[in-house]
Amino acid sequence: MIADFEAHNSEVQRVWEAYRKRKPIRVPVIFGINPRFTMFDHEANPRRISFRQYLNDPQRMMERQLEHQEWIRLNLPGDQEMGYPKEGWGVYVDFQNCYEAAWFGCEFRFYDHQVPDTAPMLMHDSRKAILFDRGIPDPFTGGMMQRNWEYHDYFVQKRQAGYAYKGLPIKDVSPTGLGTDGPLTVACNLRGATEFFTDLLEDPEYARELLDFVTEATIQRIQAYRKRLGQPLKTETWGFADDSIQLLSVEMYKEFVYPFHKRLVDTFSEVGPNGIHLCGDATRHFPFLREHLNIQSFDTGFPVDFRWLRETLGPEVEFQGGPSVPFLLEARPPEVQQEVRRILESGIMNGGRFILREGNNLAPGIPLENVRALYEAGKEFGKYN
Repeated sequence: MIADFEAHNSEVQRVWEAYRKRKPIRVPVIFGINPRFTMFDHEANPRRISFRQYLNDPQRMMERQLEHQEWIRLNLPGDQEMGYPKEGWGVYVDFQNCYEAAWFGCEFRFYDHQVPDTAPMLMHDSRKAILFDRGIPDPFTGGMMQRNWEYHDYFVQKRQAGYAYKGLPIKDVSPTGLGTDGPLTVACNLRGATEFFTDLLEDPEYARELLDFVTEATIQRIQAYRKRLGQPLKTETWGFADDSIQLLSVEMYKEFVYPFHKRLVDTFSEVGPNGIHLCGDATRHFPFLREHLNIQSFDTGFPVDFRWLRETLGPEVEFQGGPSVPFLLEARPPEVQQEVRRILESGIMNGGRFILREGNNLAPGIPLENVRALYEAGKEFGKYN
């Protein structure tokens, strides 16, 4: 338990300043956390708000996020600011990883004690071209995105009206939809993974057409949102995800998906270096991604061979990763400490470009003592001489 938040925050500031200057004093330790971690039978959710309630009521979404943030800031250690925020809270529209498929028209599905999901809308061959007939949905009124901006404006109104939680105002508000889970992943959500990967073999023309449609729609949506928010249409660096490429060979990735990733990167990134999040074992793609998309920061899921990554991609490439989520669910603190030590002694620290985290995104039910064990082990075994 962190007893002195001020001292903790000062140390965190030193760690990140040193890391950014390429003179690290120790490996930074972060955790991927969103409100699902404290959603199910958790003390930070005393009213037991469900995902169905959360996604269908902006007031409950806002309150649930604030309760979640408060608990995380007071209880979960990591190299981020702890304690109550000095300037105020941040709230955002959160439709989990469903927002893109729901924008195209997929139906939301809710399950007990699970995160929400969407049902594929193009599984039947007779309907596989329906999106092409409809055209790209409007970024602001199509599908789920009308609710996205209604919620965003609701949060802004609350901020303007002086809404406060624990005496602190809302400082930052953001919509969903400024990023992407990737064209291949979204295509699988729309068509069904089995159906789409069958298309790659049996109807490659359709597969390319769907990837092209999703990519163009994604570009139009992000550009429209950036314009509304007064953001630049292109930035020096850019990051995105596409977990489903773990299911492809390198050759199939180059043939079918790379052209659409390149279009996205060329649209939103000036020169890079760029970043990508890839869960699963997608490491066989990393050398190609580094060379052709200037990806210099890889946020990994599991399983990954950290020694191979560092030896193959060199000391200048940044990696984020660590013990797998299933491991953290079942292990005991001493086992977590040993796994962190194994990872940090693999050679991944060479070059000072490694950030330790869970691989990837803390799941509900992970014991807090395992999170603390990971953090303390990172501090102990992640020191640079």
